[in-house]
Parts: sequence; C-alpha cells; structure tokens
Amino acid sequence: MVCFISFQAIFFANNIDQTLFVNAGQAYCVDGHQMAFKAFNSTGVFEQQNVQLSVGVGDTLSLSVINNDTIVHGFDVKGMLGLRDTILPGDTAQFVFSSADLGLFIYYDHLNYPNHAYMGLSGIIGVGINEQSFFWNIKDHQSEWNDSLAFGGVVDWLNYYPDYFTINGRSNPNINGDTTARVEGEIGDTILIFMANTGQAEHSIHFHGYHCEILYSTMSTSHIGRIKDTFPLKRLEGYVLRLVPDQVGEYPVHDHNLLSITGGGLYPFGMFLTILIQ
Repeated sequence: MVCFISFQAIFFANNIDQTLFVNAGQAYCVDGHQMAFKAFNSTGVFEQQNVQLSVGVGDTLSLSVINNDTIVHGFDVKGMLGLRDTILPGDTAQFVFSSADLGLFIYYDHLNYPNHAYMGLSGIIGVGINEQSFFWNIKDHQSEWNDSLAFGGVVDWLNYYPDYFTINGRSNPNINGDTTARVEGEIGDTILIFMANTGQAEHSIHFHGYHCEILYSTMSTSHIGRIKDTFPLKRLEGYVLRLVPDQVGEYPVHDHNLLSITGGGLYPFGMFLTILIQ
C-alpha cells in the first residue's frame, strides 16, 4: 500500500529516499541494566535509537518501512490523515510524506497502542532543518514491563512507574556524546531544537541560562511565538524551538520532574544534558 499526503500543491525542492527497519533487541541502560526494546533503524541491525528523519520545507520524503520483527507492526505519522498502514513480518510498506511548512511530526507504531510505541517504536520527522538543528526524542520506561511486553505480557497503564529516562536512547552522561542531541554553538547562532515526548509519562524540559522561542507546537498554534525557559510535554507532543544564545558558557537542560533525572534510581543518570556555547 502506498499512502500520499501533502499540505498543499507546491514545488518539491528535493526527493529523499529513506528505508526504515523495525528491529527488536536489547537496550543497555546507563547503569548496565538491559531491557527488551524495539526501534525504527536505518539498517537491519538493531540499535536502541530511532532514526531522526530530516527534510527541508517542500521536500518529498519517500519511506520504505520493512518489518524485520516476528510480529505484525504498524506505521503512522501523528496528525496526518491517510499516512497509516500495517506491516506483516518480512513485508514492506511505502509512504510519501511532504510538508509546506516548518514543523515536527511524530512517527510511531500505532498498533496495540501504546504498547508497541512504548517499547521504542516512535521517532521524529523534522521539517525545515538548518545547519544547526538538534533532535531530542524523549522516552521513559518501567524496565520490567519491557521484558513482559516482549513476551506477550499484559501491563496496567494506571500503575505505570518508570525507572529509566532517555533522550535519543541515551541518558546522562552518555547523551552528551550524541552530536545530534548535545547543543553546541556560538553567540548569535540560530539553533533549532526539534523536541518530542514519545514516552508514556509527562515531562517538563527546563533550560538554564537561555530562553527559547516556540516556532511550532503539535498541541496548539497559540503556543507559537512564546519565549520561555520551560516546556511541558504531554504524550506524543512536540515543539520546534529557536535558541539564539546571548552568552557563553555551559548550561544544563533537564526535566523539572526530579525522578526523570534518575536512571535505575541513581542521580543524575536520566534526562539531563548540557548546552555548550563558546
């Protein structure tokens, strides 16, 4: 099945081909703990980080999604009607995506929601990237549930108490080695941050040292133009933020919920990274 969607009839500047593989494996937590995990990867080899898809405004993104797992999976782009399909084990589904405006879109496995998406199958499409664009795919996990769901278990989402918190599949201090996440720049730069909560807990991301302007919100257009240092994120919500640094230094960014700065109960091995401006 091929699904087509675009916001309006425009001239597409570039045609981009991308293949995603649905892979299952084991994620390594910051304290050495392992848990079952699934991800959309760029090859058939499992990695615990989903592919960050990036396109320019007006580009056409042609996606082939291959189900490399042993069970049926789905693919959907939140908020875009018609861009959804199911994929049997070993099969491939094809999608065509385009946007006439800057924005952020969350792609995820919609089947048996939220279980498959919670297991890791959820990522970001950034539209309108520049040379200094960064991506924060925020997730949380109650690790024992990952192993249960991997073997067909049932969980009670009303009693969800996550114990690991990641950005792009990593926690502090490892996240600072991710060049797609760790913001670096100079005074006066125009830095874009594509940030989405693909976990099951609510988060509130707080910047020290700087304020950011909201350029795009998946929740409401009334958020656009607000300049803040703290950004609450509900499930499957995202922002495009513009940061123009006005001072040098290294400043932390973290979740205001202190539990989310832990990993396996250890502080500060959770949702915490730093911005370096020179």
